[in-house]
Amino acid sequence: MPRATRYPLRQWLWRAFIQCALIPLLLVEVVLVGAYLLSNAAMRDAQLGHLEERVEQELAYTLQREAKIIDRDLQEIVRQTRIFRGAVAHALQERGFRPDAVERVRHVVGPNGLFYSRNGEGRAASFYVKDTPPELQDHAKALRLSRLDGLMRSIKEANPPVIAVHFRSRDGYIRSYPFFDVLQRDLGDRPSPGYGFYSRADETRNPTREPLWTAPYRSEDGRWRVSSIAPVYRSDFLEGVVGLEIDIERLLANIGDLGVPWQGHAMLVDESGNVMLLPGQRGASGDSVVNAPRYLREVGHLLPAAGAEGEIRSALFDGREHLLTWRGISQAGWRLLLVVDKSRLLQPTRALATHYQKIGYLLIAGLILFHALFLGLWWRRSRRLSRELEQPINDIVEMLRHLGRDQWQAGDGPLSPLRTSRIEELNAMANAVRSSDRQLQASEAERSRAERLLELVMEHTTESLWEIVAEKSLIRVSSRFARRFALGSECVPLEVFNQLVHPDDMERLRLRRESFFSGMDGVYEVEYRCIDRAGQYVWLLSRGQALEWDARGRVLRSAGTHVDISRLKAVERDLRRATLEAQDASRAKSRFLSSMSHELRTPLNAVQGFAQLIELEVESKPEAVPIGEYAREIVKASRHLTALVDDILDLSTLEGRRQQLHIRPVEVGAMLAGCIELVQPQIRERQLQLQLIPMCRLLYVQADSRRLQQILLNLLSNAIKYNCPQGRITLGYEVRSDCVRIWVKDTGPGLDAKQQSQLFQPFQRLGRESSNIPGAGIGLVLCHELASMMNGSMGFYSEPGHGCRFWIDLPGAAAPEDQRMPSGGPPTGQAERVEDDS
Repeated sequence: MPRATRYPLRQWLWRAFIQCALIPLLLVEVVLVGAYLLSNAAMRDAQLGHLEERVEQELAYTLQREAKIIDRDLQEIVRQTRIFRGAVAHALQERGFRPDAVERVRHVVGPNGLFYSRNGEGRAASFYVKDTPPELQDHAKALRLSRLDGLMRSIKEANPPVIAVHFRSRDGYIRSYPFFDVLQRDLGDRPSPGYGFYSRADETRNPTREPLWTAPYRSEDGRWRVSSIAPVYRSDFLEGVVGLEIDIERLLANIGDLGVPWQGHAMLVDESGNVMLLPGQRGASGDSVVNAPRYLREVGHLLPAAGAEGEIRSALFDGREHLLTWRGISQAGWRLLLVVDKSRLLQPTRALATHYQKIGYLLIAGLILFHALFLGLWWRRSRRLSRELEQPINDIVEMLRHLGRDQWQAGDGPLSPLRTSRIEELNAMANAVRSSDRQLQASEAERSRAERLLELVMEHTTESLWEIVAEKSLIRVSSRFARRFALGSECVPLEVFNQLVHPDDMERLRLRRESFFSGMDGVYEVEYRCIDRAGQYVWLLSRGQALEWDARGRVLRSAGTHVDISRLKAVERDLRRATLEAQDASRAKSRFLSSMSHELRTPLNAVQGFAQLIELEVESKPEAVPIGEYAREIVKASRHLTALVDDILDLSTLEGRRQQLHIRPVEVGAMLAGCIELVQPQIRERQLQLQLIPMCRLLYVQADSRRLQQILLNLLSNAIKYNCPQGRITLGYEVRSDCVRIWVKDTGPGLDAKQQSQLFQPFQRLGRESSNIPGAGIGLVLCHELASMMNGSMGFYSEPGHGCRFWIDLPGAAAPEDQRMPSGGPPTGQAERVEDDS
């Protein structure tokens, strides 16, 4: 009998699958799906290409046409604004004009010194706001501007959207046409919103001095307005602002209904994001003409999706996909948005899509029928395949069960042989099972050896391993632990184990166990004392983790270790005692320094006082000049000793944290100037140069004024004492992102690395103990501590032979309310950085 050909399992299965199923399936599905996709893609591409071309043409034409119309109407209003501004500037400069009697009669001084026009007489309303004091009101200028009434009237009548034409001067004078009752509208006290754009016309907001448009706003009657405003200058001085107040609804009505194709939406959006709906394009009834809630929200999502000007993009609007394009209105900086619903563009293709659906249904039905036949054939084929695979696989399963019953441990019971199979993988699996039997036997021997080694290591590194079964309240420990602590057996109830615990630790141990076994903590760790066989309490560290949990998350079984930490506890106790002794010594030192400072102050004050008296008595006696010199030396020495005593007292107070600082905004410029004045005598005596970096604006820091002056004087004093002859000292500041840095730089010998490491240590003179330079080595320590207490920090930079640069960083602060600059002053929000000149 010829021998059957054997194949690998994957090759054997794939040969059968390819011959019976894959090739027919691929042929049928490729033909059907390919025919459908080709016809569908051809028709869809042709239709969509035509629609896209038409949409782009229509939207581009509509957008360009309507943008030109809007820009032309706004340009006319801007032109009228320029004409009115020129007339106002001319009227302000022509002081020879004399108003008529009617103009003089209709102006009166009303309550609270308000100068206003009481009647119209076909002329403009004229008044000063209530905030302008009577002595600052220029009545002659108000009467002289009456020559503008004719121009204001003609501008109003020629432009229906113009609601009012007005001029507001820098001193609070307002002239507005048409006339209205000033007292009735209370505009002397609270000007109309249309007049409140004076700040937008200054050099900062409008450097080009050209007319500009304001954002939409509501007037007193609740209607939406927008103003075209322009500044009136006399040379570089802003005299005032002219404005044409426009009714937005009338302006949009003049523009006309936009013919947006496919029932699209058209909206105007200004620079601030305000949305103005055009006539005929409103949404739900009751929508406002400006900032309708639903359109304001939708436009907020549309603007980030808009591309370049004139580009057509896709975006979500009203929850559906729309086409979006826009064009800028150059006169006002507005944007005209056109939005078209994409679903309306697809209406012509719906009929074609329905036809395609029918074709798709037919294809799906054909595929379902084919797969039903295919599954029937594959079921018959699978039965024959299963018969060929069933017996060899059963033999392999029996071999694995043989291993699963741990018969490989005993070494008895040979593995059953595998019947001959045509599949090579099944034969290889049988060989692998036999090899696994041999490997498991070797692994078991290795595991037993490792377990013995682990037990030996644990015996010498831990006191014991433990296991707690919560349901039975049992604890299992090692035999060595049971012998040391006199337990009857290795497994005892928790109540018996708790009898070994020190009474003072029992409550803490009980709470820790309850928290752990309730499932609240993932790791169990607690320290407590247990009494051993000799009657001595031993500190144990018990650590463990949960092994099993119930359905509610409570721990059922846990395991861990006991470690003897008695030696660590003894060391910890000794360290705590040494720490307390060091703290007591520090407090005693601080009390001694404070007491000695107070005791020395009294005799020093007496010495200084009597020396000053001697100096005064011998001042007019030529024969006692040496005595006067001695007295001055005594005064100088006593002052130095008094300063040292004050520094020592401050140091002891700082170390005890008993200082009370008064943190408030401190003006840096005044502080630096004051310190410069105080050290000028020493500067002249040492013949040094002192440079102060000038400040270009007011600058404030959060600090205690007296302590900040003490720090700066100390830094300046060190720079004077340790500078070289004819040296230079520079005092300046830097504005940083998170603080303000004040620095003092000298041209002295500088500090080496060793001196820098000892710089902020008390009573360190850095090798100058034997020099004639006075000092106790605590000045910089005081400065460092005071800077820290003021939420600041100190630092330095030095190189040998190149001097030192010390600085203090303090938090910046705003100017106090009573010292803030008025709105017309220079700006204070600009950050600046001032460096030294080195």
